[in-house]
Amino acid sequence: MATFTRVPLISSLSTVTTKSCSAHCHIKFTHLPELSSSHSFHASSSSAFSFVAKRNRECCFRSTSRVVKVSSMADLSKSTVLVTGAAGRTGQIVYKKLKERSDHYVARGLVRTEESKEKIGGADDVFVGDIREADSIIPAIQGLDALIILTSAVPLMKPGYDPAQGGRPEFYFEDGAYPEQVDWIGQKNQIDAAKAAGVKQIVLVGSMGGTNLNNPLNSLGNGNILVWKRKAEQYLADSGIPYTIIRAGGLQDKEGGIRELLVGKDDELLETETRTIARADVAEVCIQALQFEEAKFKAFDLASKPERTGTPTKDFKALFSQITTRF
Repeated sequence: MATFTRVPLISSLSTVTTKSCSAHCHIKFTHLPELSSSHSFHASSSSAFSFVAKRNRECCFRSTSRVVKVSSMADLSKSTVLVTGAAGRTGQIVYKKLKERSDHYVARGLVRTEESKEKIGGADDVFVGDIREADSIIPAIQGLDALIILTSAVPLMKPGYDPAQGGRPEFYFEDGAYPEQVDWIGQKNQIDAAKAAGVKQIVLVGSMGGTNLNNPLNSLGNGNILVWKRKAEQYLADSGIPYTIIRAGGLQDKEGGIRELLVGKDDELLETETRTIARADVAEVCIQALQFEEAKFKAFDLASKPERTGTPTKDFKALFSQITTRF
């Protein structure tokens, strides 16, 4: 049976005719998958994410020859990148940045609900699914070059809290959406599917604080969220897939690109006054990690200096070169 791989150097809507397809056919075409609806869960703040399918390639076969139509030669040199958690506050930024850089990337996303799909534009290349169901994300991941994981369980505040009364609010997780199911099983499903599909790199966004079991985030809804995130990070590091693990500090909804970024390890940055970072800067680091070998097989904490202190980071190769930790 014929197998499939990329066809190089084909001009727009050109055709290539070869010998008839047979058991001995030497032509291979990958990255021409049948893409259909797929599924997943959320990141950063909303519990949904989106998935964008690439459908601009056609392949047709005749009884005595194979004719391949490719919409653009340029597509063959682009990296196809899936963002899971693309409807979350950070995921939306990553997805948008990839779409804006369409000369380099073919962006996909993955969301959990139809409402989340509409939230990010409702395009027919946005797919709906659930990362907790392994089979549902396989179509989304076929033909990928890279995967950016921005999925996360989201604690919800219990009703009835009144700040005027003092005390602290209480939190809970919805049934089936605890960190164990989302941050461990859901991320494991993504890693397994990516490995099976031959994905070349995975960027995983986690959180600082995982070295301390008593971190207050673990007590939210009794979810031990940092424990399960760390378990997924270790699974990725052991997978053999080139990876970049970004453990972000406190996320802020601020403009990116105007601060000096800081990298660290083992939660050392939590002992300083520079423990936060703009979501837009995290998103930029995710994309920059796809471009440099210096970012591969690395895990690091990420924060930034306050605005108007230090020099805004522009040299990401130098930033990644500072990192020596694999986990």
